[in-house]
Amino acid sequence: MAEVKVPELAESISEGSIAQWLKQPGDRVEKGEYVLELETDKVNVEIISDYTGTLTELLAEEGDTVQVGQSIAIVDENGTAAAAPKAEAPKTEEVKAEPVKAEQAAPAQEAPKAETKEASSTQQVIASPAARKLAREKGIDLTQVPVVDPLGRVRVQDVEAASNAPVPVAAPKQAAPAAKQAAAPVEVNDDRIEVVKMTRRRQTIAKRLVQVQSEAAMLTTFNEVDLSAVMELRSRHKDSFVKANDVKLGFMSFFTKAVIGALKKYPLLNAEIKGDHILKKNFYDIGVAVSTDEGLVVPVVRDADRKSFAEIEQNISDLAVKARNNKLGLSDLSGGTFTITNGGTFGSLLSTPILNAPQVGILGMHTIKTRPIAVGDQIENRPMMYLALSYDHRIVDGKEAVGFLVAIKDMLEDPEQLLLQG
Repeated sequence: MAEVKVPELAESISEGSIAQWLKQPGDRVEKGEYVLELETDKVNVEIISDYTGTLTELLAEEGDTVQVGQSIAIVDENGTAAAAPKAEAPKTEEVKAEPVKAEQAAPAQEAPKAETKEASSTQQVIASPAARKLAREKGIDLTQVPVVDPLGRVRVQDVEAASNAPVPVAAPKQAAPAAKQAAAPVEVNDDRIEVVKMTRRRQTIAKRLVQVQSEAAMLTTFNEVDLSAVMELRSRHKDSFVKANDVKLGFMSFFTKAVIGALKKYPLLNAEIKGDHILKKNFYDIGVAVSTDEGLVVPVVRDADRKSFAEIEQNISDLAVKARNNKLGLSDLSGGTFTITNGGTFGSLLSTPILNAPQVGILGMHTIKTRPIAVGDQIENRPMMYLALSYDHRIVDGKEAVGFLVAIKDMLEDPEQLLLQG
């Protein structure tokens, strides 16, 4: 018998929720074949089997939270095991496999004897995301939290009990009421209201947006840009551009180039705060917000300063397709030094975008509206767009923020500058 385990995903991801089993007990699986879809904080990842054989048992159900390295399924490499009718046969093997599961859960009870560091023990302990968060907030080592769950999983109520207890002893009587309260579904006495549980990704989005607003000194400054020159340039070259590059010339490449030119003038907007230090980044990985059915994601155009207009447009197009088909990889989303979000595609006239931590700047584009504008002594109707820059006032002052937007405005109103500045 062989175990299918949750593989290493990314440095910042230690757990996920099983979104869907693609194989069921009794199904034949080949090495490298997808067996389940795992939902993480960032993307959905399809997990493969490292073995060829018959899937005999699922060790976790859809919706369960699983850790990196945790066994989630059993594969009979002999390929003779059947589905449910012969479920008795594998049980002799399960008796042998059971101690393995117990060893994974045991650190929560045997922590006083363990000599492992917190980083490794945290990966071994099976705990819900809420329990991990609460343990971090209270400064509690998860390996020293007594648990009442038969599988050794640490719950929120276990962490609460450990924080209230004078010594680390199990307190089932205190934990049980909390368990009922935590497990109780939301009750609404109105059949006109539908209760829908948030997905893991939506929960993460909500948590991070609130976290950014509570940790960063976020301010937003505004300006407007006349897009007459950009639209005229696009109109003249759109056909030849498509013919030469097999991709449309959109607005995003102009804005990306303008943002890069402005970041070079105001490098603090391309930085990150780490404790009491500032990390200035001398590269330009530009995140482009994309709306999907499951929420907003921000894939990254790498080294955008080294790319042509056509390469930027192609990258953004490819990333948008992958996002909407739920095919983004972790490498598509990691990093990013600055973000652009275009609410104008939905008709937004003005907004205050929220920072994409740990970045300290985000540019909001909006819908283009023809408005009467004073041009010299004349009034002309021009295609105008409001721009919004949200920034972290801890390291970016108003002077830099306003100058950044003015630089973008100047380059877009005189697109030839993009060839020199972007």
